[in-house]
Amino acid sequence: MRQRYGTRNRSRGLRLLALLLALALIGAACGSDDSSTESATDFGDETALVEGASAPDLMAESPAEDLERSAPSLGNGGVQASQVSQIPTRNIIFMADLTVAVTDVGAASSQATAIIEDFGGFLFGQDTVGFPDPRTTLTFKVDPGDFQAALAALGSVGEIRSQTVSADDVTERVVDLESRILTAEKSVERLQALLAESTDIKTIVDLENELLTRETDLETLRGSLRTIRDAVDLATITITLTEALSQPALNVNVTAYRGHDDAGSSCPGSFQLEVDEGDTDVTICYELFNAGDTPLTDFTLKDPVLDVDNDSVIVVFGNLEGTIEPGETIILAVEASPSRRTRTQTNIKATPVDNDGNPVTGRTISNQSTIFIDVVDPGGLPGFGDGLSSGWELLQIIWAGVTVTTGFVTGLWPIMLVAAAAWWWRRRRKIAALTPPPVPPREVGTDEEA
Repeated sequence: MRQRYGTRNRSRGLRLLALLLALALIGAACGSDDSSTESATDFGDETALVEGASAPDLMAESPAEDLERSAPSLGNGGVQASQVSQIPTRNIIFMADLTVAVTDVGAASSQATAIIEDFGGFLFGQDTVGFPDPRTTLTFKVDPGDFQAALAALGSVGEIRSQTVSADDVTERVVDLESRILTAEKSVERLQALLAESTDIKTIVDLENELLTRETDLETLRGSLRTIRDAVDLATITITLTEALSQPALNVNVTAYRGHDDAGSSCPGSFQLEVDEGDTDVTICYELFNAGDTPLTDFTLKDPVLDVDNDSVIVVFGNLEGTIEPGETIILAVEASPSRRTRTQTNIKATPVDNDGNPVTGRTISNQSTIFIDVVDPGGLPGFGDGLSSGWELLQIIWAGVTVTTGFVTGLWPIMLVAAAAWWWRRRRKIAALTPPPVPPREVGTDEEA
């Protein structure tokens, strides 16, 4: 009995398992047929919209035949080869900014424009400044594939002073904007459908306001996407053309050191110097450096504090009467003995010249610099000379005070005299007003008769 009962249970379990397996296979087959039919139907509708085919013509063909005819050929393993070879296109904005020094700004501008036009690009913007510092800034647009070649060609127009090249990958921004635009478009379509079906006035007004807001946002997103795509489609090159002899610059460094050596052989010195009273011999050093791109000549040095000019300086290095080329230096020195804390005021002027030695019209250059020289008390006990000097200084202070006081009083005595007279007169009138008038004497005879 037990064996028969166990056999019967196993038989029921096998039949149940077979039934479940059959149901699973039937459900999978039905789902596959439904998805195939739906895909074929969607594809047929899309084809009808594109090719202009009528609905009856499409329905005459079976969905399976339509899907089989329109499906692309598959490569190994059932994967489309075109999908495997497709790599997402990167959206990159190329930009360059360079400064080029030329001898003729106008001619170089025409040459740069011709170079860009040879690459199929065009002039996008121009900003020109004339005398006394002529320059022009040109903005070009070129195909990204010609970006490097065009940049190299523009560098040959003159001498490159500076150059900046950048590449900005905006792929994620483009994808984000496209996604937001798609969402906004669907939102606008839903609102338009709701607006078409609405009959209530309040609902229509609310929907129109909301639709206007979303359409505005949608156009803003589309404008941002167009701007980015325009920047990606055309690389931007900005070139600034300046005249090669248009940026003169003169740096002046003033230093000092203790002592006189009649040659300035210890130049340069310190930018701040401290010396003891009684030993204030110092040497001032002037270092002139041509930091521009233009030769300089006709130097003029003045320091009104130390009473220094061209005739009083010692030329340590270079030629003060000659021309300093860009990058060259002249070192000058002068001896001084300041008696107190001194702040120098050095002024330097020069004239820029061209390569032929002719002064650049309307251009001069100047600079100034300063240092401090502190004269300090060396300390120790004062001597007889120090006491005599201090006493003399005290007598000078006292005499100055007496002189000032005397002058002050002398200037005020007429006013003081008038004020005293006015005071005395007022006092006399006050006393007279307070004094009673005299009583006349009485007659004796008159009293007796009465």
